Amino acid sequence: MVKHQPLQVYERQLCLSCITGIYGCRWKRYQRSHDDTTKWELLWSLILLFTFCLLLVWFYFWWEAHNDYSEFNWYLYNRSGEWSDGTVPILATTAAGFTYIAFLMVLALCHVALGQQLNLHWLHKIGVIAALLTTIVGVISVSQTWGQEWDVIPISLQATGPFLHIGALIAVTALSWIVAGQVAHAEKTMFQVVVVLLYLSVLLGLYAVPFYISSPCIMDPNSLKPRPEVFGHQGAPMLAPENTLWSFQRALQMNVTGLEADVAISTDSVPFLMRDLTLRRTTDVEKVFPDRQMEDASYFNWTDLQQLNAGLWFLQDDPFWTVHNLSPHEKDLIANQSVCSLEQLLKLASYHNSTVVFRLRRPPPEHPCYHSWINDTLQAVQQSGVSPDLVMWTPDEHRAQVEELAPGLIQTSVEKQTPESLQYRSISRLLLRYNQVNFSQTHINLTLYTVNEPWLYSVLWCSGVSSVSSEAPHILRKVPYPLWLMRPNEYCLMWVSADLISFAVVIGIFVLQNYHMISGMHSYNPEQIMLSAAVRRSSRDINVMKEKLIFSEVQNGVGTAEELYGDNGYDYYTNQGINQ
Repeated sequence: MVKHQPLQVYERQLCLSCITGIYGCRWKRYQRSHDDTTKWELLWSLILLFTFCLLLVWFYFWWEAHNDYSEFNWYLYNRSGEWSDGTVPILATTAAGFTYIAFLMVLALCHVALGQQLNLHWLHKIGVIAALLTTIVGVISVSQTWGQEWDVIPISLQATGPFLHIGALIAVTALSWIVAGQVAHAEKTMFQVVVVLLYLSVLLGLYAVPFYISSPCIMDPNSLKPRPEVFGHQGAPMLAPENTLWSFQRALQMNVTGLEADVAISTDSVPFLMRDLTLRRTTDVEKVFPDRQMEDASYFNWTDLQQLNAGLWFLQDDPFWTVHNLSPHEKDLIANQSVCSLEQLLKLASYHNSTVVFRLRRPPPEHPCYHSWINDTLQAVQQSGVSPDLVMWTPDEHRAQVEELAPGLIQTSVEKQTPESLQYRSISRLLLRYNQVNFSQTHINLTLYTVNEPWLYSVLWCSGVSSVSSEAPHILRKVPYPLWLMRPNEYCLMWVSADLISFAVVIGIFVLQNYHMISGMHSYNPEQIMLSAAVRRSSRDINVMKEKLIFSEVQNGVGTAEELYGDNGYDYYTNQGINQ
């Protein structure tokens, strides 16, 4: 009597072994299965899909938030007190996590396409959970500390929406090959109906997405308004230290039409340019006045401020990764920059006939200029000799008094208001962050900040915005025309053509898959069809038939299993030997 475990014979499939080996650490052919995926593994597949979708949104968010990286770093500085580029670790981990999860998604789709059982290895499961939790923590942190930045997604979709739609359409159309294969090989009619309905609902939803895509760049080019003017936000802070004379001179070299600055007031009534509350980040106050480095910048007098160097920090910290592009002469100029006064800025702007807009920060209550800050600033404006129609006045306090003393100033508000309120308060201009404006209502004279990326500048241009404030005037000067502009009829033609091509391809793939299934069934003999009904895959049927033939010949004394396998060129595997 012969006792044995059935020998299993398999063909070598290197590509399939790599796919199952990487995904589930199942490198040997006998470890793979054509059985249905367990419910537990289906749950992990859904977790993987959710993680991929969440990381895709997270990755897109940080890709488009590139416009505001410096703003994010400044937020971190105000919270921690230490300057560092916080975007680097976030971008590195996001790119690595997205690449890893996307790779697992591709492997999972390959398993489905090849009819293999999904069995994610436990190490990958840990990686998926780690990526999911890290992304969730990141989303919560951004929502709490930088919630306004989420507005960049709907704004950026106005620039990328039509192209993302085409990309999504291509991806879903390509998935039809896998869907059609699953439907063709499925035995349960209910499963086929559910899969087809789900897929068609997603596909039809994509076909209808353009109804909800609204982009100002889909317009008649003849109605395009003039190119928005560019203000140098703190000068050209990517090329020179912010709020210094050299920074504003560099901005003027980039053909800006205006300059924007942040203003504080010293104890001796001198308005000077400083963005931070303290002097630690942008000066060498730690060396010159080590005991006062944490003091409010407005508690210094002008004489003390003139002793500080306001340029060396830029060469040392390289906040925008641009120092390597500077010439030795430019580095020398930067190394000798000092704190700039408002009067110096206004004189420079007057010489170049450039508009100036500044944000005035009121000093603390204990400050000697707490009550006179408006008058002190207005006096500096008048002493500079600048034409009043070149100055955009933003403080709301005592605005009526300012209009009486300097009636020519451009009254500007930094708060979003109704046109009626602006008219009542004699305000002719708004200075707002770019996410505070409805682009369909840009009839008011607007200056939007901070606009650094060409895509955002193009969207605002198509929206009819009159001017923007930018930290990158050297980049925007290279945008003589919107990045893309499409007539409505051209976009409609592109949309309908893409939908029709996609639909034709999907129908063709379903027909082709069904044809392959039917032709494959006709090529089987009755015995193969019965075996196929039992195990679903012809390759496995053939192997089982070979095993039966081999064992039959072994029992009849034709030869040993080793000899038969050797003659046929197959490898074999057994858990037990043949015992008499």
